[in-house]
Parts: sequence; C-alpha cells; structure tokens
Amino acid sequence: MEEKFVIGFEYGSDSARALVVNAHTGEILATAVKYYPRWKMGLYCNPKINQYRQHPMDYLEVLEDSVREILRNCPEGTAQKVIGIAFSTTGSTPVFTDETGTPLALLPEFFENPNAMFVLWKDHTAVKEAAEINKLTKEWDVDYVAYEGGIYSSEWFWAKALHILREDEEVRKAAYSIVEHCEWLPAILTGVTSSKDIVRSRCAGGHKAMWHPRWGGLPSEEFLTTLDPLLAGFRDRLFTDTETAEKPVGKLCPEWAARLGLSTDVVVAGGAYDCHMGAVGAGITPHTLVSVFGTSTCDIMVIPYEQMGHKLVKGICGQVDGSVIPGMIGLEAGQSAFGDIYAWFKRVHEFPIKQIIGQTELIDFNTRAALIDEACDRIIPALTAEAEKIPLSESTVIATDWMNGRRTPNADLSLQGTITGITLGTSAPRIFRALVEATAFGTKAIIDHFLNYGVRIDNVIGIGGIALKSPFVMQTLSDVLNMPIKVCNTEYACTLGAAMFAATAAGVYDKVEDAITAMNSGYAKEYLPNTENADTYAKIYQRYIKVGEFSEKGMF
Repeated sequence: MEEKFVIGFEYGSDSARALVVNAHTGEILATAVKYYPRWKMGLYCNPKINQYRQHPMDYLEVLEDSVREILRNCPEGTAQKVIGIAFSTTGSTPVFTDETGTPLALLPEFFENPNAMFVLWKDHTAVKEAAEINKLTKEWDVDYVAYEGGIYSSEWFWAKALHILREDEEVRKAAYSIVEHCEWLPAILTGVTSSKDIVRSRCAGGHKAMWHPRWGGLPSEEFLTTLDPLLAGFRDRLFTDTETAEKPVGKLCPEWAARLGLSTDVVVAGGAYDCHMGAVGAGITPHTLVSVFGTSTCDIMVIPYEQMGHKLVKGICGQVDGSVIPGMIGLEAGQSAFGDIYAWFKRVHEFPIKQIIGQTELIDFNTRAALIDEACDRIIPALTAEAEKIPLSESTVIATDWMNGRRTPNADLSLQGTITGITLGTSAPRIFRALVEATAFGTKAIIDHFLNYGVRIDNVIGIGGIALKSPFVMQTLSDVLNMPIKVCNTEYACTLGAAMFAATAAGVYDKVEDAITAMNSGYAKEYLPNTENADTYAKIYQRYIKVGEFSEKGMF
C-alpha cells in the first residue's frame, strides 16, 4: 500500500501543535510546538478586565514554522506524500474582517488595535452583552439559545462581536463580516479572497453563534437589530449554511503550498474546535465523556439521533448535529478554568521569588536568573508532592473552581472563585490540594448535570497534558467521580483528531469513525477509584455545593 500522510494542527491558548501522521496506521512521524510570539510577551491583553486578544500574525507565523519543522524531521520524500491538512482551534475565537475575509488586524491602520484582533475564547469583556442576549431570548418568540444550553455566554460569538462594535468606532466602520479562527485558517490556505466564500464550521456556528436549521440558520435580522442596531446587516454578510469538518473546503493554493513546502494537491479539511476534534482523537464513542484537561476543560459526548430524540439539555454549551462526529449529536460542556487555576496559584508563589531573589545583590545576574527559573519550575511539583501526603480526612479547606467564572452547569462568567476553611495552620500544599479537589468537583458537577437530564455516561477518557503528567490530579478526579478514567496515549489528541479529519477529507476513509479505528493511539493508563476515598469525597462534595451556593448569592 502506498504511504500517505496527513498533517494535523491544534491551535491552543498559548501555542500551536502540529504533527505528521501516517494516514493508514496513525503512526506519528514528527511533532512541533510553537508559542505565539506576541501572545508570549503579553501583548494586547489586559487580565485586569479579562481582555485576551491574539494577533493573526501569530497564527500565520507559527503555521509556517511548524510545517517546515515537522517536514524537516521526517524521512526524505514525506512532503510529496502529504495528502491532507486540518485545523482544530480554540473557540469561540472570532475576528472582524473586511469584504475579502481579511482580519482587520492585518490591515496597516489596525495592526496594533486589539479590537481588530481575534478575541480569544477566555476573553470575558462581553459579560454585559451576553446578559442582554439572554434577556432578549427569553422575551422572543423563538428560543435561539435552545440548542446552546439555554444560556448564552460572554465567551461566545455574538456577545464578543457586539462588545467590539460598541467599544470601537473605527473597527465598527471598517467591519464587513466576522470569522471564527477555525474557519479562517482553512480559508487562508485555500486562497479564499471573499468573506462570502469562507466555508463555515458546523461546530462553531452551532455551539456559539445560535445557528440552527430549525430557524433557517442564524438568528433573524429583527432579533439582532433589536438587540442592537449596530448588528444591522451582519446576518446577510455572514452565512446561512454550515459544514461538518470531514468535508474538504478546497486544496492548498499555490502561495501557501510554496510557503509550506507542500503540493497544491493537498486537501484542506473543514475546521472545528480543539476539544471536538480532540474527542475524535481520543476515540470517542456514544456514552463516553471525553474531558480535555488544559487551561480550561471541555467535556464532549456524542449521542445517536434515535437516543437523543428531541431532548434538550439545559445549562451546557450546546448540542449540535455533526459538531463532533457527522451523523450524531455532539454535546459540549466544560469548566472555564482548570490548569489556569494551578497556574494562578503558581504565580502567587512566584511573586516573592522574582521580587526578592530578582533584586538581591548576593549573587551575580546569571546565577540569580537561573535560580529564579529553577525555583519557579519546581513550585507545582513541590506543592503536588506535599499535597499528596495530606490525609483525605484533613481536607478541610474548600474551594470553588470559578476563578474564571463558570461555564457548566449554567454559564455565569461573572462568578468568582472562593477558598474557605483557612486557619493559621493552613499551608500552601493544603490550599493547593483544595484547588485540585475543586477542579475535580467541577467535573463531577458537569457529570451529575448530564445524568440528571438522562444522558447515560459509561466511562470517561482524559486527554491533554494534565491527564498524562499529573497522577495526583487524575487519581483525585477518579476518586471524586467514583469512576474509572482512561488516559489517552498521546498528548497530541486534539492534533491527532485533526489529522483524522484530514485523512477523511482526503478520501482515505469514508467516515470519521473508520479513521478513529485505524489511527487511534490507545490508552496510556487507567485510574481506578479508591472506594474509601470516593465515599469521603461524596461528603466533601456536598460542602463544595454549599460553598458555591453561598458565593453565588453574592453574600460576600
């Protein structure tokens, strides 16, 4: 059999990952990780107001560098055998474009304007606009959020678009249309020069833009202009139809074929969100919850049509036909912060290290810098080692996992995290353990929510760096959930999932399920719950619920 290869991409919050994989066997030939240069410097972001923007040049630069690197690390002749490429990205991560489909930030006059850049999923500047959308949908004769869990989030498409239009007159004057990150990359590679020709993602449109065939696509013009007249005309300049990601959107245009060192015969697949393609990369099947443990989490399921019927699951991030596997309903939930909570606690501990050691004159500059780097790198491992020693009976500190708001159940991104039960004897490892337990409790709240709506969950698969690298976190999760958790055998599950879509779009497989069977990586480990711990955690979880109810009422 002639060898054929595909390239999968995952554009995450901090970096992009790429791999070259054998389209028939799933063997990974080479990988690359590239950090976004401007993002790494903290440009265009303002954490104090939850503003997180990314420059399109970051995306383009890492794209070219990544493909060149992985091909250099493959056997000679591999590039000529690459037949497909696909992208998974964060979302909802939209940007305003001109009529050609070019993000405004790529135009000279907007090059340094954050409002002309991609609004990253974690940007929460549009809380007010999301609240207005929720209010209007309750008054309208059509429930446009019915298939998005019944609550619209500030992390999503229309809230972000409206916020930018209100905030920036210059962007408002220049904006013609809007595109999601996962839609823009395939359009760029296939040489699209008009916004109307961009193939729109079923995943992005259905989960974040209130798109549904039941009401003819996007919300009506009347609804949008009632929300705010500034939205007038965008519906007609956007899209009516969406496509699932296994369908090809075109082939590499000559410019990008030359820049990447590939052939113009390479098929470009449709785009989708990272967690949805990650679920495919993990080998998702009906009644399996795939949890992507990263800076935040996404929890993905697929349900056959006949089992889902007309059931609506409120309080999640949507249920969309074909958003994960074409021919099934994809369900999405998640936590707005997971690894980000551990990273926040690490930053708290970095402060004295950087401020005190960083200014000491007792050691030379190079030694000082090396010491700071070493100390900061050891914070989480040291906290973990000590937290693991604390008996579960002494888990008296309770935290909620809402440091970046709550995504599921029932999105409310205005919520804030809580830590309670602290005494003068409370140590940093005890607080860290409480934070790990809080993230696990957040996952349990999501699973309980699904179960309460009659959605059957037989098993859990964990993917992402945390799943592979932190036995403490994963064992805590298994104990809290009182369920086994399998861990995907690659940290590139989202990237591998994209490669599966690339292989399907390129014609190697008739359907995505066949690509999953042939290309999956298997499982590295399975965590089994400790029965005694599970019983104890069931009681502690009730305290987590009560602390959450107390803080949600705004009684602080």
